Amino acid sequence: MSVREQTNRHIAEVIRTIHDQHPDMGYRRIKDELKRTCQLNVNDKRVLRICRHEQIQSTIKHPATCITRRAATPYHKAKNVLHGQFDAEAPNQKWVTDVSEFKYFIGQNMHKLYLSAILDLYDRRIVTYALNDTNDLNLVFDTFDQAVALEPEAHPIFHSDQGFQYTHVNFFHRIVKAEMIQSMSRAGKCIDNGPMEGFWGMLKREKYYGRKFTSREELVTMIRDYMTYYNTGRYQRKLQVMTPMEFHNHYYKAA
Repeated sequence: MSVREQTNRHIAEVIRTIHDQHPDMGYRRIKDELKRTCQLNVNDKRVLRICRHEQIQSTIKHPATCITRRAATPYHKAKNVLHGQFDAEAPNQKWVTDVSEFKYFIGQNMHKLYLSAILDLYDRRIVTYALNDTNDLNLVFDTFDQAVALEPEAHPIFHSDQGFQYTHVNFFHRIVKAEMIQSMSRAGKCIDNGPMEGFWGMLKREKYYGRKFTSREELVTMIRDYMTYYNTGRYQRKLQVMTPMEFHNHYYKAA
């Protein structure tokens, strides 16, 4: 066996270990994991060839589902100020937000859990999030209040869909008090909030789809663990193969 064949076999073993731990990873993310975590600098094409030879394939994506519920008489509907400009030059310039639905089962009875999150478009970090058994006003208000408490000097463009929580008078007053600029997607246009939809897709594809959660506690633990992993352990090529928090901290070190 040649030296290259021996090396490929070793790389294949490491790739198999990564895949077993993260079956959601495609070959590009595996390549980044090899470099950052395993100190194996291998190019994309080589990783792809080995994955194909070993029949290693990431889990299949699922289509997103929309749970937006609009108010019959919204107090305030903002224009789409963000207008698809999903990049920012610094942290806390542009935040996007949304609510997503999760299910768990106790016996034959299905229950729902709702997750509200705010994502920063510069470093793609989750600024904060909140969980609730109902998709109500408090879920969104609590998320927003936590973000303001964590980043009191932040006055970003704040972008959402036209859900009833975001068009409510009390939410509008929060936006004004925090000196933010409110922005909203066009009705029925999920693409207007693409980064947030993309985050939901990642979370659900990697940790939710294909599993059956049999308690609220199990589901909550999964979501909390994933939020920590996403911010501090999930490398992204858009962030120069850093995690969101690494990229966030790098901005201030370079400033």
